[in-house]
Amino acid sequence: MRTLLAPLLFLLALSAHAADAFQPRAEPVVENVYAIVGPLGQRSVDNDGLNASFGFIVTPKGVILIDSGASRLGAEKIAAAIGKVTAQPVRWVINTGSQDHRWLGNAYFAGKGAEVIALARTAATQAEFSTQHMASLQRMLGDRMQGTQPLPAPKTYAGEAVSLALGGETLRLAYTDAHFPGDAWVWLPQRGVMFSGDLVFVDRLVGILPWSSVKHSQTAFLAMAALQPAWIVPGHGRVCKLEQAQRESGDYYDFLAGKIGAAAKDMEPMDATLDRYADLPAFRHLDNYTGLHRANMNRAFTEFESQ
Repeated sequence: MRTLLAPLLFLLALSAHAADAFQPRAEPVVENVYAIVGPLGQRSVDNDGLNASFGFIVTPKGVILIDSGASRLGAEKIAAAIGKVTAQPVRWVINTGSQDHRWLGNAYFAGKGAEVIALARTAATQAEFSTQHMASLQRMLGDRMQGTQPLPAPKTYAGEAVSLALGGETLRLAYTDAHFPGDAWVWLPQRGVMFSGDLVFVDRLVGILPWSSVKHSQTAFLAMAALQPAWIVPGHGRVCKLEQAQRESGDYYDFLAGKIGAAAKDMEPMDATLDRYADLPAFRHLDNYTGLHRANMNRAFTEFESQ
């Protein structure tokens, strides 16, 4: 009985995991433009590192995918979500950044014939961080990283921005240098849709990493707002209007630059400054606020202190 029971329990455990695991789903934004919204929490075995928002555009000449996931398995999940919408193959993959979930699925799509595209600094930062990101995800996801091969975008463009067109769709890829050096957005001017990359977080608080720049983020957000997008597919969170992005990301960058940055430039004590702004009711409702807010202020203070 024990010999039969053990395999049965193992299969039941696998079934329970499969039922709980995150399965990406395409959500229409405008005609032929879709978002794939990941969970707001941290990377996990259940979500295969897909705790971010992605998207794609269906054209008569193939699919343009915005970001490729954090692993081969994650890329396969994204491909399955696309396959439920269209039989068109993924023709282009455009990377908006160098954080793991933006590009570690590149090799999977390249193996299926897709051209992987990024701005030059984005690809350079991918190469710089590839070993670190692979090691971190191996610890977190274990054997679910099997088959993942880091492939920095092979097709790169110099300059601060580039316009691209495929199948009647025109898009503008431009640097934000926000969350990581070389971060970018994808703007669809004919559709009024912005794929912001990790410039915009909604529903959860933006994370300011050691490599992030509050100054660049604030400047890029103002430039994005000037475009007046009808819809924003953020780096994390649900598809939103500019007003929500302003409240939950733009206003936070303004706070970090205007209050924390000003205090740093005035050489006020860091701890006293962080204590003074420890509770911000306007942002308290956002996921991850408790765990991130003080660290965000600390890094913003350090950035402006050094200027």
